[in-house]
Amino acid sequence: MDSMIEADLSPVEIERRFEESAERATTPCCDGEMIWRMWGNGPPLVLLHGGYGSWRHWVHNIEPLSQSRRLYVPDMPGLGDSASVPLPHTAEKLAGIISAGLDEIIPAPAQFDLTGFSFGGLLGGHVGAIQGERIRNLVVIAPGGLGIARTGERPPLAKIRSHMTDEELVEAHRHNLSVIMFHDASKIDDLALYLQQQTVKRARVKSPTIARTDTLARILPTIKAKMNAIYGEMDDATGTGLERREALFRESHPDIDFRVIPSAGHWVMYETADIFNGMLREMIGDA
Repeated sequence: MDSMIEADLSPVEIERRFEESAERATTPCCDGEMIWRMWGNGPPLVLLHGGYGSWRHWVHNIEPLSQSRRLYVPDMPGLGDSASVPLPHTAEKLAGIISAGLDEIIPAPAQFDLTGFSFGGLLGGHVGAIQGERIRNLVVIAPGGLGIARTGERPPLAKIRSHMTDEELVEAHRHNLSVIMFHDASKIDDLALYLQQQTVKRARVKSPTIARTDTLARILPTIKAKMNAIYGEMDDATGTGLERREALFRESHPDIDFRVIPSAGHWVMYETADIFNGMLREMIGDA
């Protein structure tokens, strides 16, 4: 287990440890600032979180990956602690802000690797199209924006209401995590529940609206980076459509390193952190 994530620490204390250990930087985000947190030393690796998320999506990955890498982990525009973005929200607009921030944080001509989870994978693809050969490896983790509808039945999600008691909120988030983020509900611990609450309440970008389009599929052929993809075998967002997604990627990137983590859901880097961390290291050449 990561040294900053100890069994006797509360989720609030774990979050505080990460915050205190991070370096912070800011870049422009419309009328405000985009917040970046950095850990570690070594070649740069950018981690983009998912929709309704923040840097907290990476708590089980930051410390292991920072042993050999300089991690750049932003809160994406309109999410986490970063400033809001005026409507309409588009992949192009949001990715443009991230890309401009990267030009300040990691000035050209330096190269870097980029990993994006879910909505961060969608936006990461657009950043890849902008940055071109500056990105060596692009790793997308179950991204939306492929124009492939989810298949299969899904239990209804719990509505989050302002009048809920603390206990009701926790149970609503537990249910939603079990439906859309985890395959093994026994791995939904107190930390996951706390992080989910912290990220969702800060979200101001309705990412599913963008994720249901084909915006990533349309720009895939323009990406020059080495393409890699990681999916959870039991990802609810994917349903039974893994083969279709792999085929779509291979149309423009025949040599893509496409891997599936068995018995894992959508939030693979939390649910199966050790497997994911090793897989990502191999993809970016750290193994």
